[in-house]
Amino acid sequence: MNEPLAQRLRPKTLADVCGQQHLLAEGQVFRRTIESGRIPNMIFYGPSGTGKTTVARIIAENSGMTLHKLNGTSCGTGDIKAVLKDIGTLAGAGGILLYLDEIQYLNKKQQQSLLECIEDGSVTLIASTTENPYFYIYNALLSRCTVFEFKSLSAADVERGIRNALKKLSESESQPVVMDEDACAYLAESAGGDLRKALGCLDFVVTAAPVDGTGKHITLEMIQQVTRRTAMRYDRDGDDHYDIVSAYQKSMRGSDPNAALHYLARLLEAGDLPSACRRLMVCACEDVGLAYPQIIPIVKAAVDAANMVGLPEARLPLADAVLLVATSPKSNSAHDAINAAIADVQAGRTGPIPRQLQNKHFDGEDAAVKGQNYKYAHDYENHWVDQQYLPDLLKDVKYYTFGDNRAEQAARAYWAKIKGEDKL
Repeated sequence: MNEPLAQRLRPKTLADVCGQQHLLAEGQVFRRTIESGRIPNMIFYGPSGTGKTTVARIIAENSGMTLHKLNGTSCGTGDIKAVLKDIGTLAGAGGILLYLDEIQYLNKKQQQSLLECIEDGSVTLIASTTENPYFYIYNALLSRCTVFEFKSLSAADVERGIRNALKKLSESESQPVVMDEDACAYLAESAGGDLRKALGCLDFVVTAAPVDGTGKHITLEMIQQVTRRTAMRYDRDGDDHYDIVSAYQKSMRGSDPNAALHYLARLLEAGDLPSACRRLMVCACEDVGLAYPQIIPIVKAAVDAANMVGLPEARLPLADAVLLVATSPKSNSAHDAINAAIADVQAGRTGPIPRQLQNKHFDGEDAAVKGQNYKYAHDYENHWVDQQYLPDLLKDVKYYTFGDNRAEQAARAYWAKIKGEDKL
């Protein structure tokens, strides 16, 4: 069987694991708990290729308990019940440890089947997931486990893993496997924090590497041929997607054009044109808004152009619009105002529409005041007249406050003059 390199070189001890020093460094609570031999129920959460499965296997294989391994992508309730049958038998005398990979794929009923045995300690659960456990794991199960986050590996962590792999490959290949320094650094950077991905590329290149006087020789050009599309971690339905689009909008809101372009590039390289366009439109309306109201049709035109020409040319109108949004003055006054109005409506604070605004021209016999009495604003000086528009319940409410940007302050000054408020 052609076993993948990442599997062949999987670390056997916690000290050999690359990265995750916030958990695995000497003296950390996680490390000390594991070394104590008393294994609690745990859920490992983080991106792929960061060591979740490796750490779980090391813990399981050194626990002294009967180990059962299941994968959420393929196991069912029957497989879980088969594990639970060992409870109270000779096979489970030392305790049962269930290692459940990709737990997010189990449905609620399957997850619930584990509750009782985890509660009474007859089974110890170590589960791993690439999705946010607070969204994908049943709350009752989650409350019985401690969640540990595994973070994306740094380039230095990945490079350490690559060098360890080169050393072991040299031993198994019966000849040196040599990689140029720039090739090693490039592979570490291009892996996007995923050591498994880096080792997969390395495995591929080693097979094709020519033999020279130093052994199998891997160059930068060879690495570049297999990593051109591997540098970015992205899943349109997962946390990576939401992290990138969040960073994209927050960078525009924070007026950092360089960061905004970076995250736009990541979205476009992943082919996610819809998300790039949607968040751009939202940001123009929510974060620039009335500070530069003309930006909304401008950004809409850029989005239309991007969708018309498609990728890769779509990057040009989107870059124009992203830079315009990032460098424009900001105001969220409209955002705050509509949210406040919606909150009142949702809370039931509405009331009858004032008579003068109603779309009817006949009063019933019981009406205390007859006649619509609507004042047509254009019949008055400056096209404005003082009258009540909000329902009685809300007549003194103010949802909108002028922002401190030039455009809104100009509007504030205009209406203060018209309404005579500048003389108060």
